[in-house]
Amino acid sequence: MLIGTSAQPGAFTEPVIRQMAAHVERPIILPLSNPTTKAEAVPADLLAWTEGRALIATGSPFGPVEYDGVRHTIAQANNALVFPGIGLAVAACRATRVSDGMIAASARAVATLSRTNVRGASLLPGIHDLRAVSATVALAVVAAAEEEGLATRPLSDRIQGVYDQMWDPRYPKVIAD
Repeated sequence: MLIGTSAQPGAFTEPVIRQMAAHVERPIILPLSNPTTKAEAVPADLLAWTEGRALIATGSPFGPVEYDGVRHTIAQANNALVFPGIGLAVAACRATRVSDGMIAASARAVATLSRTNVRGASLLPGIHDLRAVSATVALAVVAAAEEEGLATRPLSDRIQGVYDQMWDPRYPKVIAD
């Protein structure tokens, strides 16, 4: 795995990436620096240098990349995928605090949503799936809180307990007379 946080564009060079790709089937490359002009490499280059095998997530948004007839959706690594679910879990089970185990559970929950077996698929779920991602994360975090004895409100039905706490943003249509 190669993680970039240096804000040095071009830090991930073609020889380094090709060498990495020669030793692993699916190199994981995370140029996380912001903004896009500071990214250590751009996804199009990473895909070209790895013959389309790289698993990529960036710190800034990048558009899809076409490589070898496959459209690759580039994931943006963003804490927005875990924080709503963590907060939802804490509210649902009334956890006394957020532990390292609960944070780890949130990361593992997001990892279960990765579709690395689908060519071109995003490494992470998209923000458009945030409601479902939040529910998945919350269920894992509630389970961790219960296992660690941090949940003060036991949930006989975790799924229902989590969904009962979710806000449903529906607004009635208002028509003036």
